[in-house]
Amino acid sequence: MKHFEYVIIGTGQATGTLLGRLIPEGKNIAVIEMHKVGGSCVNYGCTPTKTLVATARAIHMARRGDFFGFDSDTLSVDFGMVRQRMDEIRNGSNQGLEKWMNNTSNVTLYKGRGRFNEDKSITVGDHTITGARIFINTGTRPAAPPVKGLEQVPWLDNERLLSLETLPGHLVIIGGGYIAVEFAQIFRRFGCEVTILQRDGQIMSHEDADVAQAIQQILEEEGIRVICDAVVTEVSGSDGNVTVQLDGGETITGSHVLVAAGRVPNSDTLNPEAIGLARDDRGFITVDDHCRTSVDGIYAAGDVNGHGAFTHTSVNDAEIVLDDLFGGDRKISHRVPIYALFTDPPLGRTGMSEKEALASGKRVLKAVRPMSKINRAKEMGETKGFAKLLVDADTDLILGASILGPGADEIINMIAVLIHQKIPCKAFRKVVHVHPTVSELLPFILDGLEPVSS
Repeated sequence: MKHFEYVIIGTGQATGTLLGRLIPEGKNIAVIEMHKVGGSCVNYGCTPTKTLVATARAIHMARRGDFFGFDSDTLSVDFGMVRQRMDEIRNGSNQGLEKWMNNTSNVTLYKGRGRFNEDKSITVGDHTITGARIFINTGTRPAAPPVKGLEQVPWLDNERLLSLETLPGHLVIIGGGYIAVEFAQIFRRFGCEVTILQRDGQIMSHEDADVAQAIQQILEEEGIRVICDAVVTEVSGSDGNVTVQLDGGETITGSHVLVAAGRVPNSDTLNPEAIGLARDDRGFITVDDHCRTSVDGIYAAGDVNGHGAFTHTSVNDAEIVLDDLFGGDRKISHRVPIYALFTDPPLGRTGMSEKEALASGKRVLKAVRPMSKINRAKEMGETKGFAKLLVDADTDLILGASILGPGADEIINMIAVLIHQKIPCKAFRKVVHVHPTVSELLPFILDGLEPVSS
């Protein structure tokens, strides 16, 4: 049995941040990975999908040649080259991280599933190791809904979809969340027929209705069929010909079915019962404000703790853990919620949504500006979407923002700073921004604040 000062289980994005601080300590570190180094972000999430988003956008913009004044009639998509570019980028990230660990003298990388024993030791294949400090970073995996016949058909999750060598003729997507919406637009722009089946009354059910409706309209204008209140009762068929039966009697037939109906934590792979590791009713590992679990000396960072489902929250979790170890004041509760949906145009969200702000009991002010009223958006020919700012009438502080439009995924970071630093709107209003940009209009939008009633 070999002892390590630090043991990290899983190699998602929190792991790189942890290693960056722990390696210089010079103490021995064990890293365990049961699948591919880099976790979902590098292999099946951010890196490959945003590469495809960029390719799909380039194709879409080229098809708009008539709008911009050039001929694009001969445009065609070489999916083999698209996949090659994607694989080069994600494999480079994966291999680079693995090479870094293998070439670092005080890091030992174990390939295999790590499982706890009752004495808090960890078994990986033929090895059993112990750690003074253990960091769980095992992430999540796609959830399969309890639909009759689903396990008998070759359904796709995000990993298997990214492994396809040929484009689907008709991609039917079960689910209407962020993963579903991004893949729907990507593959529609590649030339596939796409149908989204959303169980709820709107796509992206956590968003405000105006945001969800605007994105649905964008998708439908590109030829994507969106069916809300769609309860899937049965799936049947074989590879290349899959039938999806809806509760109302309608039948959807496609070449491929993508299941994007949520994710479940990989905590169950750890044999958590052996050490009494507390989890909630969904399986997420319970942590305090410093990412400490119910077991002394064990932390849980990243998606597996249920306090964020993004790369940036995983990295921040690692920073919170390091602050707890070496001194610092970061906590989970200090984090301002922020994320982006990487459709085209993208959605940037931070702070409270409108429905959350109203539910808080605060006196809420709201200002909205459509992208069609912003000169830079018009100059770029990208006028779909809007910017919405929410302000606390009593404190003059921004409560939240939803920006759907060109550059929204970048612009939203500026709003997060305002919220985090508690900068009042009257101070932000005085800032001079570069012209012509989309973000320069944000201070001026505040001139249109009006009360919102519940």
